[in-house]
Amino acid sequence: LLLDLLPPGVCNLLNPAAIYANNEISLGDVEIYGFDYDYTLAQYSNLLHSMIFNTARDILIEQFKYPEGLGKYDYIPGFAIRGLHYDVQKSLLMKIDAFHYVQLGTAYRGLKPVPDEEVIELYGGTQHIPLYQMSDFYGKGPSLKQFMDIFSLPEMTLLSSVIDYFITHGIEFDQVHLYKDISDAIRDVHVKGVMYKWIEKDMEKYILHGDEIYAVLNRLVNHKKKLFLITNSPFSFVDKGMKHMVGKNWRDLFDMVIVQADKPNFFTDRRKPFRKLDDKGSLQWDKINQLEKGKIYKEGNLFDFLRLTGWRGSKVLYFGDHLYSDLADLMLRHGWRTGAIVPELETEIRIINTEQYMHSLTWQQALTGLLERMQMYQDAESKQVLLEWMKERQEIRSLTKNLFNPQFGSIFRTFHNPTYFSRRLVRFSDIYMASISYDVNFTFYPRRTPLQHEAPLWMDQLCTGCMKTPFLEEMVHIR
Repeated sequence: LLLDLLPPGVCNLLNPAAIYANNEISLGDVEIYGFDYDYTLAQYSNLLHSMIFNTARDILIEQFKYPEGLGKYDYIPGFAIRGLHYDVQKSLLMKIDAFHYVQLGTAYRGLKPVPDEEVIELYGGTQHIPLYQMSDFYGKGPSLKQFMDIFSLPEMTLLSSVIDYFITHGIEFDQVHLYKDISDAIRDVHVKGVMYKWIEKDMEKYILHGDEIYAVLNRLVNHKKKLFLITNSPFSFVDKGMKHMVGKNWRDLFDMVIVQADKPNFFTDRRKPFRKLDDKGSLQWDKINQLEKGKIYKEGNLFDFLRLTGWRGSKVLYFGDHLYSDLADLMLRHGWRTGAIVPELETEIRIINTEQYMHSLTWQQALTGLLERMQMYQDAESKQVLLEWMKERQEIRSLTKNLFNPQFGSIFRTFHNPTYFSRRLVRFSDIYMASISYDVNFTFYPRRTPLQHEAPLWMDQLCTGCMKTPFLEEMVHIR
């Protein structure tokens, strides 16, 4: 039956390298392109996560005097996914959907899953987490922290490993102190420049996609577009990375380069003025009255940036990987167009394109249709059948989740709802893609997708290219 439902070629419908639109945007109207550096222009190999984990773990042992037994823990690639929330007081790492519900089966304390019943009990008999607990605008709420940065994957794994050690050895710990110590250890890896030294020492090992970046930037400059870079990384690190990817004259492509910008404060705080750096990265003392092409600037703020450049509104398109720190303020407060770089997209689309995923999804939809249609029958035999279908549907959902990540599933979906991450992606980005790739005169038209009350219109031929699912015609009449 499933093979009959899947048209030929359906398993290659999605292109992992494509650009996907949340909002209509014409690139012909964009005159100025801005970029973040880390995980936007520079994509890093997963080896970097192991190095961050190991170094932060050693900082905990040597400087914070944590138990030496932690040294036995190594980084677990693929344990965590981006967009998870951590409840500091309950030591729970979990995935939350767009409606503030914890996805059952995705709550972990340490390296072990927490039973669904315990999760519901911990939150007062519900899976729902109220807004005031969830997070502030940047995902750093009073009791829940959201991990939106790709660099946070080793942090989540270290957090889980340390908790696992303490629980396994029956050691009591203060949840707030533990979270802060681990955050500080991870921060030290970045702030003290350890990570920068590894990457600078072995560019080939850590940096990916150099040729693509050069091609995109060059194409934009050849079409008379203005380019700028705003990054939190230091100049020497960015300079070496860009020379590796783009060439020694990389700065000729950019009208402006701003380093150590302190985003997201760069976008919201007016206090820090720009400072100029010389070609060796040393600070200059003169007052900045204009931003000159070919010069390097440090710190500053967006309000001075706008005043000195006159670059405003929808003629500016800025790319970044962090939905909060890079994109949110630019879109909501300043009306810039935004592009989110989501490296995980490539892997997830490859999974979506597999026959196994398409089979699972199609049969889930079919079972859901059956459950919806047959629930009117209340005799004992029918109820038994419905229970079996519900059990089968749940099993298929779990199998589908495991295709992406055995612990937490897809970064974009819970079983059927968008994730909290996914909702923010739609809210803060006009377009999103796995890595920088571009055309200069293309218009992106997001597909009109059905609201629930419009769904019957999409159920058959009216939706071009959609798969026919059994029982949809009958469901239209039921609706």
